[in-house]
Amino acid sequence: MRKRATVAAVASALALSVFVVPGAAQADESVGDTEITKVVVNSGSNIVLGTTNPKTFTIAVTATDNSGIKEDYTFPVLWHGPGQKMPDDPYGLVTPDDVSGDCVAHSTTTTTCTFTLTMNPQIDPQDNTTAGTWKVRASASGNDWDYVSKDVAATVKVRRYAKLTVNASPEPVKKGKTLSVTGKLTRANWETYKYAGYTGQPVKLQFRKKGTNTYTTVKTVTTGTGGALKTTVKAATDGYWRWSFAGTSTTGTATVTADYVDVQ
Repeated sequence: MRKRATVAAVASALALSVFVVPGAAQADESVGDTEITKVVVNSGSNIVLGTTNPKTFTIAVTATDNSGIKEDYTFPVLWHGPGQKMPDDPYGLVTPDDVSGDCVAHSTTTTTCTFTLTMNPQIDPQDNTTAGTWKVRASASGNDWDYVSKDVAATVKVRRYAKLTVNASPEPVKKGKTLSVTGKLTRANWETYKYAGYTGQPVKLQFRKKGTNTYTTVKTVTTGTGGALKTTVKAATDGYWRWSFAGTSTTGTATVTADYVDVQ
């Protein structure tokens, strides 16, 4: 695949350049007292990708060494693949937009370097199977050339963007009559770059009475063919109807803008 070849080329270049420090650090190795004490991806939130728009996020790496941290040698990448060691040909690889990062020294020994990365749904995920857990490879070096390198310094969920629609009818409806609520759950397909129906998923039907601020779950409906949703309820009072999806390990959450129904 074209995307796989691109990832392999980037990975090889990184192995020959960015990660090379004196002593040629390998995965999960360290020399001296350099430590990576904290890695935060996307401010602690999942990364959710649609079909076209790139997603920009940050990785912040905090490292410490008794001689101080050599900022030019603190560098993370985000990768996807099996096991706890980054392969030469990972299934997905995202590198910082600027390898220098934005570094802030907290003391003479500890520094946090924050890097901006951009993930493109049409380039970086190999296919739909790469949704799920991605790993951060991080490395850091002290001013005395002690160093540390970790293939899994942190993890983050990279999930497929989900969408919902809703329609409640008839509008208006007489009190006590049957109200039909329909909709559709779709999610991003990273192979076709379109949205496709998500079948067999539990989705909550929620209602908010006019004049209030809180939604209440009325029932849970499982999506059918093509992600279709359909159920009926008794119309009792004016208010707003919506569908809400909690997401999965590979797919993001979704809540549709509610449909208002006038009950007469």
